[in-house]
Amino acid sequence: MPSPGDIDIQQELNKLEEIILASPRVPFSGRTLVDEDQLLDQLDAIRLNLPPAFRQAVQILQQRSALMVEAERYAQDLIAAAEQHAAQMLDELGIVRQAEHMAQQLKSQAQQDCDGLRTQVMGDIEQMQLQAQREWEAQRQSALAEQDTIQQEADGYADQVLSNVEQQLSQMLRIIQNGRSHLQPPKESPSPAPTQRPRGGKSIAPSAGSPDSRAEPGSDRPANRPRPPQKPDTSA
Repeated sequence: MPSPGDIDIQQELNKLEEIILASPRVPFSGRTLVDEDQLLDQLDAIRLNLPPAFRQAVQILQQRSALMVEAERYAQDLIAAAEQHAAQMLDELGIVRQAEHMAQQLKSQAQQDCDGLRTQVMGDIEQMQLQAQREWEAQRQSALAEQDTIQQEADGYADQVLSNVEQQLSQMLRIIQNGRSHLQPPKESPSPAPTQRPRGGKSIAPSAGSPDSRAEPGSDRPANRPRPPQKPDTSA
């Protein structure tokens, strides 16, 4: 795997786009199935490439700092040269006040130049840091939005497939229940309870006013003999 500093952000973003475009399409829809592991690996590669950009900004800051140190050294050299020149002038002309004034002016000018350079360098570094932060945040938001879209499309497709399977299973369950109901035999009607006899084994004679106390026409059965229970009709 290449080091983070050897990776080009634009090139890795192009690879991410190629992964999405080369992914298989969901039939009968405008959606695409993306390999989550491959997508996350590519995002990690982009994420690893961002710290070198910040390190590059720090290196630029260090270079600017070195330039500032060099400028200050150059200013000190100018001041020393001015002081030496002023000393020579003092030796030659004896104008002490003019030499001090010139040296002070040179020193102030050099200080102003250093301050201006320092302010400019700091402003440039802050602008680079803000630009890098904005680009990183925009890439992060874009990747998260793309991931959410892909996840929603995959969830919708899975829900559709599971719904079709559920409908098929429901139809199969109804067919099984209908088949079982046709295979079960009809239930028999309960038989009537037998005539209750009193204790001792003797039958209780019906009363004279009951229908069983009269002899039926054309029958030789005694009138006071109870009618035997009829057998239930099991033909049904």
